[in-house]
Amino acid sequence: MNSNIDFSSKFKSANFLSLTFFIISVLFIVFKGLNYGIDFKGGTLIELRADSKNFRISDIRSSLSSMNLGDINVKQFGKKGDYLIKVEQKQENNNELIPKIKKSLTNNLNSEINFRRVENVGPKISSELLQSGIIAISLSLAAMLFYIWIRFEWQFSIGSIVALFHDVIITIGIFSILSLEINLSIIAAVLTIVGYSMNDTVVIYDRIRENLNKHTRLNISETANLSINETLSRTIITSLTTLLALMSIYVLGGEILRGFAFAMILGVLIGTYSSIFVAAPVLKFFKVSYKTLEKKDEKIVP
Repeated sequence: MNSNIDFSSKFKSANFLSLTFFIISVLFIVFKGLNYGIDFKGGTLIELRADSKNFRISDIRSSLSSMNLGDINVKQFGKKGDYLIKVEQKQENNNELIPKIKKSLTNNLNSEINFRRVENVGPKISSELLQSGIIAISLSLAAMLFYIWIRFEWQFSIGSIVALFHDVIITIGIFSILSLEINLSIIAAVLTIVGYSMNDTVVIYDRIRENLNKHTRLNISETANLSINETLSRTIITSLTTLLALMSIYVLGGEILRGFAFAMILGVLIGTYSSIFVAAPVLKFFKVSYKTLEKKDEKIVP
């Protein structure tokens, strides 16, 4: 693909858009908070199948509400008659709770109820999982920053970490805005997004660095345009093939994988955007040129 798009002329508009979405995401995360799943909040997850299909989700919810179990979430997934129930059960002892729930549903719904899967996470375990998830994301960001600092100049390091924070915060912010559940699979998705976004950024940065040495008369805006256009076909093909796989998971993977797939789709789209319109403008802000590269080479050579 031999394109000649003037990306640098759109940097200011893109930066304003990115800053707006970033601030909105931070505000929602701080003031609205995140909808933590059972992994982080503690509770009981029940996957059930009912023989009768003549009742509605509201019937299941009203049957459980009478038991004073706390926050209850009911979803239908898969075949008709299959339901996923999430109960914010405060007690860690789950031995007596499950038979009571099953008995209540069987009596109130007049149907034979089969519990196909039951998972229980206590408050202590959930807090440890949340802490581990935050540590995992923080360490991955730190490791990426260290890699870029060794691989490129410090201006490139700042650009890459700004792009990473941009991708992670906006992705989590969208989950907060839409009140989507945050669980361990979403943490896995965020970690994958960090790697994907960094890979895309490194490809463009590597080409920018190469072109700075090759075309010394071009300024950073012209070099960024040239480099982005030269890598555009690779960026589009990689993103499209990844999105096709993720869309298949989102549509066909069922309720369990839908949140993970949605987070990954957001991450690929935002990561592709940030590699071009967030990471590259940072180099323009610091007025990077071939002289910047020469200064680092002078420091390395004894």
